[in-house]
Amino acid sequence: MASEIGVLVVHGIGVQQPSFADAFIAEMTSRLERLGVDRGVVEWRSAFWADLLTLHEAELWDDLSRSSDMDWVTVRKFVINVLADAVAYRRGPGAGHDMYGDIHNRILDHLTQLRASLADQDKPLVIIAHSLGSVIMSDHIWDEQANHGLGTNPFERMETVAGMVTFGSNIPLFSLALPEVKCIEFPPASLPENLKANAKWLNFFDPDDVLGYPLKPLSRSYEATVDVDVEINAGGLFTSWSPVSHTEYWTDDDFTKPVAQLIRDVVFVNRE
Repeated sequence: MASEIGVLVVHGIGVQQPSFADAFIAEMTSRLERLGVDRGVVEWRSAFWADLLTLHEAELWDDLSRSSDMDWVTVRKFVINVLADAVAYRRGPGAGHDMYGDIHNRILDHLTQLRASLADQDKPLVIIAHSLGSVIMSDHIWDEQANHGLGTNPFERMETVAGMVTFGSNIPLFSLALPEVKCIEFPPASLPENLKANAKWLNFFDPDDVLGYPLKPLSRSYEATVDVDVEINAGGLFTSWSPVSHTEYWTDDDFTKPVAQLIRDVVFVNRE
């Protein structure tokens, strides 16, 4: 069976592995089958980029800890893994080596490979992005829409994005550096009318997640573009009440159920 849409899953801050989305994709595939979407209809791609920073962060810790016996080692390593990702990424593109450019080149690689899995066709794309990944994908779409991106075809140029899911998003924190808070164009103007009329951007956040925020209050353009900020209680008995909830969205029913419905809707509308 030929795949009908592509889904790009993008991780966020912290220590990550290439298998970061495996459990999520397995659960989503099962949910979609129960909604009438057969296996193989959706082509999944896990957009792993953390390795670009992991070695540098480990070297930084080794350098800092070599001559000093610091307390709160676990907390310090967490801060380095979380804060350093954001700091390194937010350096603007410039001459020479730049982490912003490296990460967006990696995202392009994932998009290129996802498109190849879709028979090199410009099929509908759903983006699911966690934490800093939501910032990265917002920037990636913005760059493509501003005509200074990396894409060479409609799929890579983000012209076929038919659904957006952000969760544990840090976009509001990064907006502090901007003179004007403007949202990306969604849905893209080039999207077929049936997909455009049904395109949705869902943003999920847990009030206990200090790294995840609603998006609609950011500006008039975010209010008009994001369909809904969904407040959920992510995690279980020992995690849902704390900042650890930032990592607990992935297999929480309050998250996976509506996301599966969004993907199902894109599949069925695309068939019209």
